[in-house]
Amino acid sequence: MKIGIRGHDLKANNPKELGELCNFYEFNYLQLVLKKSFGKNIEDLKPADINDIIFHLSKSKVKIAMLGAYFNPVHSNLSFRETNIARFKRHLELAGRFGTIYVGTETGSYQDEPWTYHPRNHLEESYLEVREIIRDLVHHAEHFDSCVLIEGAYNHLIYKPELLKRLIDDIPSKNLRVTVDLFNYLNIENYQEHRKIFETSLKLLEDKISVIHLKDFVVLDGALKQVGLGQGLMDYPHLFRKIKENVPEAVLIFEGVTGEDIEISRQYIKKMEEINE
Repeated sequence: MKIGIRGHDLKANNPKELGELCNFYEFNYLQLVLKKSFGKNIEDLKPADINDIIFHLSKSKVKIAMLGAYFNPVHSNLSFRETNIARFKRHLELAGRFGTIYVGTETGSYQDEPWTYHPRNHLEESYLEVREIIRDLVHHAEHFDSCVLIEGAYNHLIYKPELLKRLIDDIPSKNLRVTVDLFNYLNIENYQEHRKIFETSLKLLEDKISVIHLKDFVVLDGALKQVGLGQGLMDYPHLFRKIKENVPEAVLIFEGVTGEDIEISRQYIKKMEEINE
């Protein structure tokens, strides 16, 4: 299986160290957020900076599965919103330089910061607004042979797999694909149905899934709290069987797994890989 991690969760100081840490933990793929890993926005990178990143990651045999350019598409500050749309488009333009075609984002919230639940998020008019923003991004991607990766989340505007499927149908393009983050769809009321929600995602989106985020959780004080993989309630034996059966080529990215949990989680996922060989 293709296993990776979000680059800034490794806390590397530079591209060389990032590649070395990937080797140490046996990650062959990265979800790379340039600002969070290297402290620079994409428009501030010089060609030599990009070459340096690619050189060290290639030397460590690490591939960039996707560039993360997450932003809030419906932020109330229109100037701020447009700046981030332009930044996302720049990622689409330069993705090929990083050896990937994928640039990812979520669908945001009318709660500007943090992007938590807002009553407007789940309205029909809200879906229609974010759909047109994504359509514009996909149109831009088509000019550069890159691809927009959209990720749903319960608190955001695309809040269930069925709505993500509708978005895919409304914007029929090979330059639009999806990231599935099962944890993002869960809340205190539905977490016990996480297997069903994952199976629904696979059924509806199977031929569009490029990345799957790996997270785990426990219930603490009436809320879901993220923990290391294999340390919580997520039924990974079941999820891995479904991944192998339906989307074996998807890249599986550790997200929000940090510190000592990285090694523990990596060993756990190795066991899941062995069981599903």
